Amino acid sequence: MAKPTSFGRRFIAGETVEEAMGAARILQGQGMLLTLDQLGESITTQAEANAATAGCLNLIEQVVAAGVDRNVSVKLTQLGLDIDAAVCRDNLRRIFTLARQHDLFVRVDIENTPYIQKTFDVFASLWDEGFRNTGVALQSAVFRSEDDAKAFCKAGIRIRLVKGAYKEPANLAYQAKADVDAAYVRIMKILLASGVYHAIATHDPAMIEATKTFAAEQQIPKDQYEFQMLYGIRRDLQNALVRDGYRMRV
Repeated sequence: MAKPTSFGRRFIAGETVEEAMGAARILQGQGMLLTLDQLGESITTQAEANAATAGCLNLIEQVVAAGVDRNVSVKLTQLGLDIDAAVCRDNLRRIFTLARQHDLFVRVDIENTPYIQKTFDVFASLWDEGFRNTGVALQSAVFRSEDDAKAFCKAGIRIRLVKGAYKEPANLAYQAKADVDAAYVRIMKILLASGVYHAIATHDPAMIEATKTFAAEQQIPKDQYEFQMLYGIRRDLQNALVRDGYRMRV
């Protein structure tokens, strides 16, 4: 992977696990939660998938050894989803198994629409095997996400709600920001009302305020959900949420 530029370093916690652990300790000292993600999706060979899986397993071991917040994220195209679903499932099972041994939570990130159902199928097969230290992500831009949110909440699956960063076709996803935002608020309300612990991932002050207002109206305690933002983005908002007593994961 190419070395990040000085601009890019603002958004990457480290080029090595050790550097990332240093950033993680600083965040925890500021009262924030965290999740660590090894970059590098869209691999195309078995060797790359195996290497990415080994890297994630190492990341888990390093997280445990460092004593930082036990939470990691992974994309399934890192683990071989483009090669073979069974290979990907086996690799994800290895990660889930090690994470469960260490009481560590793993979030499966969502990618663009060609991968959504494939991702959910792999995840669901392992959920059915009893892995409960796990969750997935949903994109409000995608039409199907409201129905997916209801189904996942019914099953007790923890969701990270994002707007969506991919350019998607008009027959599958909202194209206008106002429609994406409106869907985000609708899904947020489904999640918070479910009683399951979910993550509201956004840098948009309007979405944050909508979440805080709904939670207050429904008397949902601040420790029953969390906000999430990317490392290095809107640090002012991150710190403000922590000061106001909200759970904030970077």
